[in-house]
Amino acid sequence: MAQPITPSASLTCSALSFHWPDGTPVFDGFSLSVGRGRNGLVGTNGTGKTTLMRLMAGELRPSGGSVTVGGSLAYLPQNITLDTALRVDQALGIAERRDALRAIENGDVREEHFETVGEDWDVEERAIATLGSLGLGGIDLDRTVGEISGGETVLLRLAALLLERPDVLLLDEPTNNLDLPARRRLYEAVDSWRSGVLVVISHDRELLERVDRIAELRAGSVNWYGGGWSAYQEALATEQEAAGRMLRSAEADVRRQKRELEEAQIKNARRQRQDKKLNAQRKASRIVAGGLKRSAQESAGKSRVLHEERLSDARERREEAADAIRDDAEIRVSLPATAVPAGRTVLTLSEVRPRFGKLREATLDVRGPERIALVGRNGSGKTTLLRTLTGELSPLSGEAKTFVPSRFLPQRLDVLDPELSIAANVARLAPGVSDNVIRSQLARFLFKGERAAQPAGTLSGGERFRAALAAMMLAAPAPQLLMLDEPTNSLDIASVRQLTGALESYEGALLIASHDVPFLESVGITRWLVVGEELRETSADEVWDVLEESPEMAGPSEEDTL
Repeated sequence: MAQPITPSASLTCSALSFHWPDGTPVFDGFSLSVGRGRNGLVGTNGTGKTTLMRLMAGELRPSGGSVTVGGSLAYLPQNITLDTALRVDQALGIAERRDALRAIENGDVREEHFETVGEDWDVEERAIATLGSLGLGGIDLDRTVGEISGGETVLLRLAALLLERPDVLLLDEPTNNLDLPARRRLYEAVDSWRSGVLVVISHDRELLERVDRIAELRAGSVNWYGGGWSAYQEALATEQEAAGRMLRSAEADVRRQKRELEEAQIKNARRQRQDKKLNAQRKASRIVAGGLKRSAQESAGKSRVLHEERLSDARERREEAADAIRDDAEIRVSLPATAVPAGRTVLTLSEVRPRFGKLREATLDVRGPERIALVGRNGSGKTTLLRTLTGELSPLSGEAKTFVPSRFLPQRLDVLDPELSIAANVARLAPGVSDNVIRSQLARFLFKGERAAQPAGTLSGGERFRAALAAMMLAAPAPQLLMLDEPTNSLDIASVRQLTGALESYEGALLIASHDVPFLESVGITRWLVVGEELRETSADEVWDVLEESPEMAGPSEEDTL
């Protein structure tokens, strides 16, 4: 991924403001300066990472302030769609230069061909070398995009950007939908970045280990941390330990100031009673008694004001300290209706041949609350198999049956109506369930109060996933089989923990297609199934080796074209 050094390579946001058309603010006076090297951009879902990257890429116009880019910029968004009819050289943006080179080689020396080629006489060799560096050396430039897998499409688009030799490269969740070998190739590409500015948004911890520094976006501002993911986590732990000490000290100070205020009030009341008694005994004149009373009241008032100010200051310090404590709330919900008896048949596959993918035939029985992982290379047909189980796709042969209520959460999260509120989306799937019950359950999915009334279309990627998961798990009848397709895509680390917590509460059978092996291990997978030409079982210890295997180039699958 190395490119010529450009002295002007830089990226700066100055007093940046941005509001969505409905007036919702995202940034207000935001400033950021990104230096050369590999920079990670992290933050919880909903903080505006993708919005910020789109502003930097020029896809969105700021409401105020400016974005200044030194040199050329290239941007790889989260969701990539390429016309399947395009040739690979067209997707790489080099088709015209290739055609001009061919024309010149065949004796056509018109000036327009030389203008098209410019100084890029080795463009074809560079393209082949770039594809090879990303593990796509076996893809011919004359093939069509429809002949390669979805993961390879991501790498193809990255290759196109690298061929531009950008001074600033922006990558938004680049490992989404990549299988393990493809991720490793992308890791190597990031490792090889030696000049210019690279900014990558990711929840992939292994990718973030490869950056030089991490910028954390939180509450509309950025804090920088040197090193990769592990160094960032260590720095956060140190910060949180110090923040905890400050909060405990501030809470102790609030208690002390409260106690001193109460003691001062008691002393003042006691002094007033004593003064009143002494004045009665001395039979002081009204004028003298009044003067003494006013003097005592002024003194007591000053003392009360002083103690109240000290208490107010202590409370402010406590609030500041509390704000520094991170609240990574966890999903804790009870779902007893999803329970499946151990011996009950949940689903069966009888000699099923799916409509797309490499899988030729599959036979499978799932009983009780099994937790099954579907793993395999891009293009193997994992999504196709899940959609066959749901009945969305009919198999070419064989039969797929489910025997319990089931729900499927696809990658695209299209189970949500963006115009409806979160609560209304759940109500669609849970007819007859009262609004109070729905809102009570949504609070456990961290959509509390008015948040449940927020339109689904305004949610961030991670929030949309959490809302879709809630809609699936709270549906009526309760799903006793839950199928998830790449559920950790676009989720930050905190959201992955929340997903894991929700699945811990789920008591039914799980079928999860994912490339995220650490996540699969965290949810207690009981069976590992590799999707290839056949459906075969493996162990948790062997799954990494299985995914590292390099079978022949996978063809397109239904999961790659969705």
